[in-house]
Amino acid sequence: MASQPPKKKKKALLLGVGLDSDGHKRVTTGPNFALVGGTQETHEAMTEKAIKINEKLARKGKTLDDVSREEFDDIAHEVGLKKLQPPQN
Repeated sequence: MASQPPKKKKKALLLGVGLDSDGHKRVTTGPNFALVGGTQETHEAMTEKAIKINEKLARKGKTLDDVSREEFDDIAHEVGLKKLQPPQN
């Protein structure tokens, strides 16, 4: 019987992409997030929200790796992120 490779623990990452630009290249990374692009204002807003999400997770004793999608959605909503609904055809 062949041994199976050990299962890798899932790794969650927040990815923020600022689609507006003022000509500067901005990249901010943290332990579980990467933020790229955007104007200074957009990039600062993304950074603030990523940090707030991490703070809320830490208070709950959780990480992105082990929080449910529903719980993440609730936390994201609490910090001011809005879930976009797919367009209706």
